[in-house]
Amino acid sequence: MTAKRILALAAAVPLMAGLAGAANAAPAQTPAEILQAGAQAGLKDGYPAVIGMVRDGDNTQYIQAGAADRVKGTPADPKMKFRIGSNTKAFTATVLLQLEAEHKLSLDDTVDHWLPGAVHANGNDGTKITLRQLLTHTSGIPDYAGNAQFDLNYVGNLDPSLQWAPQTLVNLGTASKPVAAPGAKYSYSSTNYVLAGMVIKAVTGNDPAAEIQHRIIEPLGLHDTTFPTSDPAMPANSLNGYFLALGVYRDVTASQVQAFGSAGAIVSTLDDLATFERALMTGKLLQPAQEQELKTTVPMDATSGNGYGLGIGHAQTPCGPVWTHTGAVLGYLSQWITSDDGSKQMVYAVNEFHMIEGTPGQTDVGTAALNAYCAL
Repeated sequence: MTAKRILALAAAVPLMAGLAGAANAAPAQTPAEILQAGAQAGLKDGYPAVIGMVRDGDNTQYIQAGAADRVKGTPADPKMKFRIGSNTKAFTATVLLQLEAEHKLSLDDTVDHWLPGAVHANGNDGTKITLRQLLTHTSGIPDYAGNAQFDLNYVGNLDPSLQWAPQTLVNLGTASKPVAAPGAKYSYSSTNYVLAGMVIKAVTGNDPAAEIQHRIIEPLGLHDTTFPTSDPAMPANSLNGYFLALGVYRDVTASQVQAFGSAGAIVSTLDDLATFERALMTGKLLQPAQEQELKTTVPMDATSGNGYGLGIGHAQTPCGPVWTHTGAVLGYLSQWITSDDGSKQMVYAVNEFHMIEGTPGQTDVGTAALNAYCAL
């Protein structure tokens, strides 16, 4: 298997994982019972732990299964922290939308306007790519996750403290020719959101972590959410992360946080992630014009009806359309699903991810997650 196949990363676990065939749970089961059954199936599939929550209005129920630490046998707790991976992208997109509302930038600005020369190699041209195209993954810029130099360092995790400068990641992405002309098609690429973070710094003078902290984390009271920028260790009360290969579990709890930065570095909890998504869906973080932009989607393919907005996905399901996103980084996988009004929510996280899509665990837990949501 090639490194590119192994490390498709946030494209790696399909954005709509588990959303294709579901809504077939027994009517007598509660949403929490459905999700709990999926968690137990996940343990049989090899996940050390699964945690999750379902929320209908103010009524929240939690589930947990397995061990947060396989060596110590520490039971998983739904209040534990985990790496949210590409669910970070919605935070980054929100900051850019807020900056637009403040008239500090326009999403129709070119990348080159804010980052002169940052995208200028092998046909990738920042003078022709807009900030909106970065956020909708229609820039055509290839994903650096798939470049052999990156893959070997990140997946091997031999140096968890290894630092990746954002421009270095962009250069790895633009070492390949564009996958399409700007605006021509959806093609998931974390390079887009690394560039979005660079734009945030160019506009504000602050790192994206600082802007996300004072614009989102603090106002919403997300006390268990952090954006690490250098320390590879996880905070206290966290799930350990694991990489399962050939029946052997490798502990990858400490990993390279700069490898994804504004595309995937945030650490959070089920509660905090649900609070953020509800606030985002209901306009508490954005002005009406920007909320409309957030939810304006581009087609992800020609047939499914699924679309991608600005850091969030829109999926057609057996119980109607939902907003959703998946986050997958070394050792951790998570997903959220929410109704358009934010009243109905499901969030789950598992503490094993070995950079391969379509595993039994992803299918079993993802299907249970949608069934649980649809039962709300």
